[in-house]
Amino acid sequence: MTTAATAETELNSEPPAEPGVPDVVRRRLATLENWLNPYSWLVTAIITAIAAVLRLNGLGDAKGYIFDEVYYPTDAWDMLTHGVEWDAEKTNGPAYVVHPPLGKWLIALGEMVFGNNEWGWRVPTAIAGTLMVMILIRVAYRLFHSIVLAGTAGLLLTLDGFQLVLSRVSLLDIFLGLFVLAAFAAVLLDRDHYRRNLLRRIESGRKRWIVPWWLLTAGALFGLACGVKWSALFFLPFFGALVLVWRVRARQSAGLRGPILADLGWGALSVVLTFIFYLATWTGWFVTNTGYFRHFREANGLSEPPVLGALLNLLHYHQEAYSFHSGLTSKHPYQSWPWQWLLIGRPVNFYWPGATDCGAPSCARQIILLGTPILWWSFLPALAALIWFGLARRDWRAWAILVPVAAGLLPWFYYAIKDGRTMFSFYVLPALPFLILAVVYVLGAIMTPPDGITQGKARSDRQLIGTVAVGMYVAVVALCFAYFFPIFVGLSIPYEDWSARMWLGSRWI
Repeated sequence: MTTAATAETELNSEPPAEPGVPDVVRRRLATLENWLNPYSWLVTAIITAIAAVLRLNGLGDAKGYIFDEVYYPTDAWDMLTHGVEWDAEKTNGPAYVVHPPLGKWLIALGEMVFGNNEWGWRVPTAIAGTLMVMILIRVAYRLFHSIVLAGTAGLLLTLDGFQLVLSRVSLLDIFLGLFVLAAFAAVLLDRDHYRRNLLRRIESGRKRWIVPWWLLTAGALFGLACGVKWSALFFLPFFGALVLVWRVRARQSAGLRGPILADLGWGALSVVLTFIFYLATWTGWFVTNTGYFRHFREANGLSEPPVLGALLNLLHYHQEAYSFHSGLTSKHPYQSWPWQWLLIGRPVNFYWPGATDCGAPSCARQIILLGTPILWWSFLPALAALIWFGLARRDWRAWAILVPVAAGLLPWFYYAIKDGRTMFSFYVLPALPFLILAVVYVLGAIMTPPDGITQGKARSDRQLIGTVAVGMYVAVVALCFAYFFPIFVGLSIPYEDWSARMWLGSRWI
């Protein structure tokens, strides 16, 4: 892995000036040029491999269904047979479900390959969790232009118990987190490509009509995210605002004051792709006649013209599902409120089968949805520091991280206050990669001088002290992860050791 000095050199490097383009414009439009750096990909490969081992090893050891696995793997298996969710026990007909189909189709792929067993229905989530680590490393490298910070981001996500647990159980949230993070990566790439194309336009003196493939890709990925859970929609206006602001700022940096109607048009097309790809996740429902509400209009004496009738029936399905979600206020022993999530105020017990053979008179075996405490208790201070950096330094990267954090958290505050609906801590999963980026941003600020100009011994001392501090922090997070690892993966341990890990007492039990 590169040294902190090399990382900072990467961060401050600029492409060589070319005739006809003022240096100040070139600096303002500068983007990451060395994204093919082999060392960055080596670090990506190593950390991703570590993440894969942690998520795949012993994946089927916890027998039976874990928490909400009673729903999704069974739905996925039925979809392989019937094309839609099925209620074989009560009605021998289509089942009424309130989440879109894509996450269950992904689980079904694992079941199709490995069978209807623990390994089969958990492999897709383990792969999704591993892919999140890989994408986060590349996103961090794009943001910070530093191999050290990119590797740190990937390592922190790898060593987070919350993401690890959700990667090892067959729930939908890990797929949602994957597609939201991938959509952000596409938006970030669109920013770079847009600025690079503006620079080429200035150099050539001609208008360049470039299809923004990464922006369109982001729209497609949002459609897939919505096809897992509707809460992906929270991110759409926030990311749309980021794209708009970044394009306006890029044009200002390039000295262009013309209209951005073309940009708005491409943005609208991206939203259309979101809708198209979302509808595509309902293909099983469209191509069969047995899906719930598939022929609702016909059954109620209403006209049901081809195509339009199916869309109207699907709209009715969505209205019913939304009413269910809005009215879900039943109490649950492991429910929690958004203001508790970053404090780990109420983790979720996923698995408690009883345990023996731990070498002690009394044993415990548990899988608990708990974030690595040292890491999670860093999030709020990091967010506070990030807001300060965003205001004081006017750093676009700070706001690029804060905006998705707000998208992943603030809407849940609204619903908690407005409806008091039942919520669980795993709803925060899509915001988790951005919370880790907030921590990494602050670690980078500790490692490097605030102005990037200080030279000589002072700069070396700052980098040395900062690098040691960052290394110690990551080491403490790793030790904390190792300490809690048995209750992340369901190992049998002495009851006293389990009790010692309940740091917040009854709030964690």
